[in-house]
Amino acid sequence: MSRITHIEIDDSALPPPTPEIEQERRVAIFDLLEDNSLNLPPKDGQAAPEGPFRLLLAIRDRRLVFDVRTEDEVPVAEFHLSLGPFRQVVKDYFQICESYFDAVKKLPPSQIEAIDMARRGIHNEGARVLQERLEGKAGLDIDTARRLFTLVCVLHFGG
Repeated sequence: MSRITHIEIDDSALPPPTPEIEQERRVAIFDLLEDNSLNLPPKDGQAAPEGPFRLLLAIRDRRLVFDVRTEDEVPVAEFHLSLGPFRQVVKDYFQICESYFDAVKKLPPSQIEAIDMARRGIHNEGARVLQERLEGKAGLDIDTARRLFTLVCVLHFGG
């Protein structure tokens, strides 16, 4: 299994992130770098590129860009994904997160737990969408897809 050892977020075309978004981004990057897997398929009759990899995530021309490079900055793959398939699940995820944070302040633990289960379910759905969109381009395990989905969310709603 190949892995990501460095992640960069290009948010230069987006509004500055809020402190909350910046914190989510830092946590997601830390978690992702701790444990991840990224496998690229063979290309042009050549063997599959092996990591470790550097990953740049960006939104350009309303598309999600994954720029994968070796540790020596040699480009190995670049994927441009439409944001359309992510819009609803990202919106749902942010809405349930708002409900969760509000619930933590005023609801009993049983209700907080129910909202948290729904939040995790939507997060898993976002990870599955990401895995589906990358099918044939890159292989991710579910935990890596979950962590990358978090980064897609904070990039999508950067400001």
